[in-house]
Amino acid sequence: MGLFDFGKKKEPEKPKMMKRNYHAANAGRLFADFSDSERSADSELYPALTRIRARARDLARNNEYVRRYLNLLKNNVVGPAGIGLQVKSTDPDGSLDQEGNQAVENAFKLWARRGNCTVNGSMSFVDVQKLVIESLARDGEVFIILHRANQFHDTFAIEVLEADQVDEEKNEKLPNGHEIRMGVEVDQYRKPVAYHFLTNHPGDYDFATKIGVSKHTRVPANKVIHIYQRLRAGQTRGESWLSPALGAIKQLDGWREASIVAARMGASKMGFFTSPSGDGFVADDMQDDVPYIEASPGSFHQLPTGVDFKAFDTGYPTNEFESFHKAVLKGVASGLGISYAALANDLEATSYSSIRQGALDERDTYRNLQNFLIDQMVRPIFEVWLGAAMEGSSFGIGMIKYEKFVYSAEFRGRTWQWVDPIKDAQGMILSLQAGMISISDAAEHYGKDAEELFSQIQRDKQMSERFGISYAMEPYGTQKMPVNPEGYEDSDNADVQG
Repeated sequence: MGLFDFGKKKEPEKPKMMKRNYHAANAGRLFADFSDSERSADSELYPALTRIRARARDLARNNEYVRRYLNLLKNNVVGPAGIGLQVKSTDPDGSLDQEGNQAVENAFKLWARRGNCTVNGSMSFVDVQKLVIESLARDGEVFIILHRANQFHDTFAIEVLEADQVDEEKNEKLPNGHEIRMGVEVDQYRKPVAYHFLTNHPGDYDFATKIGVSKHTRVPANKVIHIYQRLRAGQTRGESWLSPALGAIKQLDGWREASIVAARMGASKMGFFTSPSGDGFVADDMQDDVPYIEASPGSFHQLPTGVDFKAFDTGYPTNEFESFHKAVLKGVASGLGISYAALANDLEATSYSSIRQGALDERDTYRNLQNFLIDQMVRPIFEVWLGAAMEGSSFGIGMIKYEKFVYSAEFRGRTWQWVDPIKDAQGMILSLQAGMISISDAAEHYGKDAEELFSQIQRDKQMSERFGISYAMEPYGTQKMPVNPEGYEDSDNADVQG
């Protein structure tokens, strides 16, 4: 401030423009269509849940890529044999209770057969697992009701219900402090207390056998398994796994249909004759007093007097079709968490390394989903079944040993052979020899249990002796075996202690 500035009025400073530190928060015209919603997970799901689910089902019925995605999930997450059970309970001396473990495993396999595990007897437990994983991907959630009654095998059976039967429109606050959110009753901690099911499927228009409006049935939460992936804290219902890719799939579907129609039009070449009088012209039909002619490949028509034909070339098919189609499908595959090659069934121009990397990423996704299915569905159902079966002593072991067997149960999903099984096996041998893994680890890598593997080898030896056949393999003894990490045979192999 200068010497003569004391009597001057100070001008107010203009506010400085704040510079955004995050480009993602820019609000310019290029970001005008960026959604700024701060709503909760339930508030965003509620108005969109039914429509997203309906659109996902439509694509599951009519789009070949969505159908392949669902089949890939069923084949890789569940597989032909489903999630397997292995019981590892021990006796007081630390040895495995082989007799008890086998009894539990055999009894569970019997219950899991078609006709025993579901209330309507129409599915096996493997079928249920496949239905659940497809329902999760398509609808976003699935409900399983646990039924106890003497009419069921081991007095226990399950009922799988679609997400529609838990009424999304039922939302209210209850006098006891509970709250119903989209049909799910929760307490003050947002823990599910009960589920409000509709007595009839709301979309069963043609086969409704009960007269009157569908009513609600309140089922306690301890009798319901609600399976869905929680993407946000406080989320009460599940959203379709197809949701991020629905728009792109639908637009690609429409573009392909239009391209095919244009290509057909372009392929339907035809010619015209003209004459001064226009004699012989006959239109195929009239529309708004305008005659028109149906175009078909190789057809020739005569034009009337004064009519001139202007050629229309669709330009299809073009060389850009395949590249654009592939680019869109790559984005769809990324949104679904699988490789483009698997979704499009396209191995053209793929190398060994690209297939290997894609397979690794994909299998990690499938393993995560296997663990999710085990934790959310298979283990809870096994625990309820074991209690019901032991209460009735259906396989000779009473309820007193429930904790012994329920906490020692292990579940194992399907595994996959490596792209190059020879290299995979040799790498496993080197790891065993170096002490980096155990035989149990190696057996688990191939979807087996070490105890089961040893038992099978022993039975094979005994059977070969009974038939007088020399058992030529000693898999855990001293033998010649290739250990070249490059996967090629080595003529100078030394004796290796396996």
